[in-house]
Formats: sequence, C-alpha cells, structure tokens
Amino acid sequence: MPDPLDAIATVLDADAWLVGGALRDRLLGRPTSDYDVALRGDPEPAARALARAGNGHAFALSEAFGAWRVVAREGSWQVDLLPLGGDSLEDDLAARDFTVNALAEPLGGGDLVDPFGGFADLEARRLRVVSARAFELDPLRTLRLARLACELGFSVEPETATAASRHASGLEHVAAERVFSELKRIVTAERALDGLERMDALGITDLVLPELSALRGIEQSAFHHLDVHAHTRAVLAETIALESDPFSALGPHAESVSRLLSEPLADDLTRGGALRFGALFHDIAKPQTRAVAPEGRVTFIGHDAAGAGLAYDVLGRLRASERLREHVAALTRNHLRLGFLVHQMPISRHTIYAYLRASDSVQIDVTLLSVADRLATRGSGSDVAIAKHLALAQQVLGEAFAWRANPPRPPLRGDELAQALGLTPGPELGRILQALEEASFAGEITSREEALTLAREKFGSG
Repeated sequence: MPDPLDAIATVLDADAWLVGGALRDRLLGRPTSDYDVALRGDPEPAARALARAGNGHAFALSEAFGAWRVVAREGSWQVDLLPLGGDSLEDDLAARDFTVNALAEPLGGGDLVDPFGGFADLEARRLRVVSARAFELDPLRTLRLARLACELGFSVEPETATAASRHASGLEHVAAERVFSELKRIVTAERALDGLERMDALGITDLVLPELSALRGIEQSAFHHLDVHAHTRAVLAETIALESDPFSALGPHAESVSRLLSEPLADDLTRGGALRFGALFHDIAKPQTRAVAPEGRVTFIGHDAAGAGLAYDVLGRLRASERLREHVAALTRNHLRLGFLVHQMPISRHTIYAYLRASDSVQIDVTLLSVADRLATRGSGSDVAIAKHLALAQQVLGEAFAWRANPPRPPLRGDELAQALGLTPGPELGRILQALEEASFAGEITSREEALTLAREKFGSG
C-alpha cells in the first residue's frame, strides 16, 4: 500500500515534523501505522483537512495540550497532531524523554533534526536520557525505560540507569492507569523477561508489584528446583514459548490454541496477554501460605484461593478492568486442578465434566497455564510427571474446545422438569438440571425420556 506519510505530507504545511516513536521506528525499519506529527499553531484545521483528504475522521485528544487524532476510515493508519511544546522545535525535542525519541524529520523534506545525538544512539542501540531532569519531571519515564529496553532490545546508558533508579520512587505519585499501560507492554513484549529484570534492577518492581518481589527466597518442596520467584519467571517463559510454538507441547490442538490466544479479552490485551499475567500471579500467595509439615515437607495449602483474591486486588490497584481482574483471578484459583487429576488417570467423563464446569470461564486458558506450570517444575521425578500432565492436558483441551463450541445442556427444559417432578423454580431445580447435564455429558442419557426417568429415580416420583 502507499506510504501514508506521503499523503500526510501533501496536506500539512512545511512547519510540520514527524517525531517521537514513529520516527524512531521508521529509522529502525520497524513497521508502524501510528504517527506523531508536531506542527506550529493550532492542530485542529490541519487535522480536519487531513481527515477530509484521507477519507477518515478527526477528533480532539486533549483539550489541555491541544492534540488531535486523525484515523483513516479503514483503520490502516492514524496520526496524532500535536502543537510544538515550547517556542521552537528544539524546545519541543528538549522536553522529550530519550534521545532516540528526540528526533524530528520535516514532512516537506529536509535533513533530520537531531540536537541530542539520538541518531548515533539508535545506531548503537542505546537508550540515553535527554535531560538530567527528565525522570524528575515525569517518573513514569523510569518504567518506560524498562519497556523500551525490552521492546527494542536496546542497552541502557549507565548514567541513565542510575538516574532512573534515583527517581523510581516517584512512580508512587503517578496515576495507576499510566503505570499499568507501560506494565502491560512489558509483560506482553517478546523479551518480557528482560523487561522484568530491568524493572528489578531499577528498583521499580518493589514499587509497582511488591507482591512479586516478595516471592524471592521462598523455597519450595523437592518437586521444585527453583524458589517461587525464579519458578514464576520460568512459568512466564514457558507461557511465552507456548504462544510462539504450541505444537511441541499441545499437538493436535496447537492451531486452535493459537487462535484462542490471539482473541481480544480486555484492557487492550489478548487472551494470550492475560495468560501472561496469570503466569505472573498464579503463585502470588505462596509467601503467606507457606508451612512445613511435621515430616519436613513444605506446603502451600490454599495458595490458589488466596492468590485469586490477591491477584484481583493487585490488578484493581493498577486500575485494570473488572473483566481482566476476574479472568486472572480465575486462572489463579483454578491453576492446580489439572495437576490433581493426573493422579486419577485415566479420568472419567464425570471427572472431565467437573473440571470443565468448575473452570468454566477459563477452561482452555487455565489448562495452558497448568502446562506452563508443569513444564517449569523440574524437581524430583519431573520427566514422568510432565509426560503424564501433557497427555492429560491434550485430552482435556479437546473436551474444552468442544464445550466452548457447543456447551452441554440437559436433554429437557427446566419447565418440563418442574412439571414432571412437581417442583417450583428454584435452587433445587437448578441442581437437578445440572445433574442431568452432567449425565448427558457422560453419555448416560441421550433423550428427554431417559432424562425424566433418571430424574424420577434420583430426585422424586413426580
């Protein structure tokens, strides 16, 4: 397709520059369809003209800063138009965070504007702060430093890292929504583990996610080879591996899993992104629940239920949506279920039903989390345990995808059952209907008549 910047340049006047991450990514050869343009004067007339020329629509982004956004009709590109900050382009660039973002390219043609050596830093793949006061002016930039380093695979200049560490405490005063926006991009990045390590090194994790820092040094049983903190990172690594290569562990369900993980869920996250948060939080309550049995065995009884509540609260603190909070809490609450069933193999249809019903909202997601958890647990007897777990996971995934496509139902309606048994609508009727649904799932009944017979035998003569 034609370069949208060519169309943009024909509409905007000479006093307009491509700036920020869009220019950085173009210079790096990274694809982008999201552009930032700085211009002199009021952006509104330019935004409306660009919208007309691009067959799109324009709207104000911020009354306080005067920014406008233009979105192409087909959503193939968008442009944010911002008035210059300060009296000149150089003043605008001086107020930016890192030198690689403090570049400008005239839309009408001309030399790159690079007052702070950002192009040399791009070539060196290095992040360097523009101003000594950059982190003081906006402490969120300390977290953005970790995000950009992992997204771009860049190193961090030592003096910049030192300055970021010195001002990280200012994150306590940054709006949680802004913090979560950066954190999501770290957790969902290809190099997410590098981003989390950078957060640790800068002292950010202790401020943003102290619950993760608390996992350090929490030793586990002989079935684990890592403490809880390192195990959590290993589970995240296995989760990322399942996203990139589901075939090796999930066999015939790999393509279905890939499609499911790419589905949008909430807060600009796919189900795959939400699963990564599940990996980070699944053992979050182990410090509070650790105990040692009389025979010396380490236990974490109840960490699944306690962890669900803690994950819900942590995401609430970050101003995540209710949808995401409930989803990650459900992953945490149910992440042990499949592992318990390994010891009952081969499992019955009734057992499969109970598993899928209990984890109804996250059946497939939590099965994947359990696989990542098992692959990251390589203590005593791990090879045999992993093989059994993967075999069961593949069996259950097939049932879960079938359930998702066609949820089980009892072979008759509630009003029919109520009339046959002489019941009124209420909890008891609901329990009987679910029992019939389970019997149908297990293949014990296949018709309305068989369902009525079973209901009369077990629940009344009606």
